[in-house]
Amino acid sequence: MKDYAAVMIGTALFAFLSPGLLIQLPGKHRPLDFLNMKTSFVSIFIHTLLYGLLLILFLLILNIHLYA
Repeated sequence: MKDYAAVMIGTALFAFLSPGLLIQLPGKHRPLDFLNMKTSFVSIFIHTLLYGLLLILFLLILNIHLYA
């Protein structure tokens, strides 16, 4: 049996936390923008921190596994 949780969680977080796709923290004119498809270096840095923290939460702290 193979554990696919890490791959699936990592891929989903990467897709949904791409700056400008769903949300952008901080936005260009507001603290939070939705679906603007624009990005900045600050936004990339904040999204990278969120991605890392959520990945640690799901994989190390919650220890989620999905076997197939």
